[in-house]
Amino acid sequence: MKSPARLAAEKRGRQGERIAAWWLRLKGWQIVARRVRTRAGEIDLIARRGSLVIFVEVKARATEAELDLAIDERRLSRVAAAAESVAHTYLRPGDDMQIDVMLLAPGRIPRHLSNVWHGG
Repeated sequence: MKSPARLAAEKRGRQGERIAAWWLRLKGWQIVARRVRTRAGEIDLIARRGSLVIFVEVKARATEAELDLAIDERRLSRVAAAAESVAHTYLRPGDDMQIDVMLLAPGRIPRHLSNVWHGG
């Protein structure tokens, strides 16, 4: 059985994913997949706008200060590996892809960090 803290974190994460998807749609993105599980890890959102497909890691935290510690090279490399493993499913010939991060905290506008992974 999961601890109350773990359940609260999962609930906050799912809510963050919903908010991030809403925000991306407002910015002209089409959400093509959510919570895609791979051997390398989970991709929170996959979105398309024109010929660009983004693989999005969503981080929701209780405070804005916690967001600065929410993402690191190890997490980004996991998302990149997961994206590589399923890219063939979502990319069309001529498409570009990138890894993005959405940072969310209560009372704050979502922060969309674009093209954050350049290999490592």
